[in-house]
Amino acid sequence: MNKRTRQFFGLLSAVIAYNIFHEGAHLVYALSIGAFKQINFLGLGIQIDVHAEQMSDTQLGIFCLVGAVTTLIVAYGLVAATDRICEVKSKVFKACMYYVTIALLLVDPLYLSLLYEFFGGGDMNGIALLIPEWTARLCFGLLFLVNGFVFWKLVLPKYKRAFSE
Repeated sequence: MNKRTRQFFGLLSAVIAYNIFHEGAHLVYALSIGAFKQINFLGLGIQIDVHAEQMSDTQLGIFCLVGAVTTLIVAYGLVAATDRICEVKSKVFKACMYYVTIALLLVDPLYLSLLYEFFGGGDMNGIALLIPEWTARLCFGLLFLVNGFVFWKLVLPKYKRAFSE
């Protein structure tokens, strides 16, 4: 299988994994507090809709934060498993895990520090019910920088070595 095809599967895997973990965490939390309304399908993604009027500000804040927390926990698990992933012979599998790791490490911190303003706020609207928006934005910005460094120093060299073999 050629490099472009592996990249396509890697990107597709990243989109699917992000939706499963991020939106799945929203779904599980919404179901657990009895606030689930529906799932909205939006192009490549999904959105969990809730009965916000039935939720306290704290519940809404947690609902909005749980997706980012879940993706970060899974991302750090993938970083910890990088050596084992890179031992696998399948280049397709390695490409998929490479792109999934990038997405889970960087998407939420980037979105919640810089990009949310351009898309109506999204999860930041609820997170701001828990802590001041500028604090959340600063924390996610720092997390983006730290995760970028983790990827650059810990993950990227191992995948480069694995793909060159």
